[in-house]
Amino acid sequence: MAFELEHKDLQALINGGCFFGSGGGGTLASARHLLAAFKVGDFYPHDRVRVVTVDEARAGDAAVVAYMGAPETIGGCEYPLGPIQALECLRQRLNAQGRELAYVVPPESGALGFLVACLAAAKLCLAVVDADGAGRAVPSLPMLTFAAAGIPPRPAFVVSQGGLVVELNVTPPAKAQGYAENANVIAEQMLRPVVGSPAFGEFGGLALWCMSPDQLHSALPLRGTLSRALALGRALAAGQLPTCQAVLDWLGQFGLMARCLARNARLSHAGVNTQGGFDIGRIDLDSPEGSLRLCYENESLLLWDKHQPQPLAMAPDSIAWFFEGPGPALASNGDLVRADGSLDPSYAGRGASLIGWQAAAPLRQPGGLIAWSFEQLLADLGYMGAYRSIEQLQELRP
Repeated sequence: MAFELEHKDLQALINGGCFFGSGGGGTLASARHLLAAFKVGDFYPHDRVRVVTVDEARAGDAAVVAYMGAPETIGGCEYPLGPIQALECLRQRLNAQGRELAYVVPPESGALGFLVACLAAAKLCLAVVDADGAGRAVPSLPMLTFAAAGIPPRPAFVVSQGGLVVELNVTPPAKAQGYAENANVIAEQMLRPVVGSPAFGEFGGLALWCMSPDQLHSALPLRGTLSRALALGRALAAGQLPTCQAVLDWLGQFGLMARCLARNARLSHAGVNTQGGFDIGRIDLDSPEGSLRLCYENESLLLWDKHQPQPLAMAPDSIAWFFEGPGPALASNGDLVRADGSLDPSYAGRGASLIGWQAAAPLRQPGGLIAWSFEQLLADLGYMGAYRSIEQLQELRP
């Protein structure tokens, strides 16, 4: 059922989105900076956002809009100029074809993933669809359900904060074979150097995946994810989730059988390198469970016990941060680790929990594009084995 969001709701949404972003999906700091400017004035004509279900999105076409790039570099933006201009370019192209853009789709669960979609919708008088392409944040386009459903990523518009527009039309050969020649894989490979160039400064606004109502229905098997993040943010604000166990119990209401992978851990060391539109880093923790290392490329991808031969968790399963006691309860990897690789003092020294749960079924489909994409990325990080769920890995844990 359709509903509206106002400023206070968006605050709850970005908090819940941060948790479900699995360490990525943009930083809370950058999302709060964008939200601070959300009010009726010269830029925004409205201060409310209409949200509809997938089944209600029948009055026109939909498209995905997002920031693409390294979270550390997005934080200074007051308005999401790049994403909005990219979406406007896409809308003009649809209008020239006699089509009407009516809906915006968040690419993924995350603080910025949800907020940018909402702000762009408010600016352009569109509605937001209560769903996304992963139920978590992901490092690349082929890891999203739009790609798995075969929605063409053309045209794709990427726009810098300064207004530089690049249009990408990827048309693989008719006899293209294998995922390496998939249009979405090629689009990802071509867009990353663009946003990583000096002209873009490691980030840009992206709009792509135009979908009719029928295509939208097949491309979005993961629904109600915006509502889920909103509900979590509201529960946190109401003080209903003071402990890791309370969060686990709450997630169970949504069918997520989560478990605490590390409890009362201390962040001991971190490192980050920003390149190609990614914040690539690691965070070391000392916990009763052992000496742990979290590896990430914007999003959390691998959690290791340094003294064990197999990971404790791996993508596409989610790995989320939660902090008990005084201070911020949630964080992305970009919030925890500053640009110089040091730990943010708001979190250093506090007891940290890592909460994990199995990815939604579309992300785990054996032999599918999404699973293949995660396999390639994990191999780049040094893990050459097969995917094992958090439950399977926990059974191997001493």
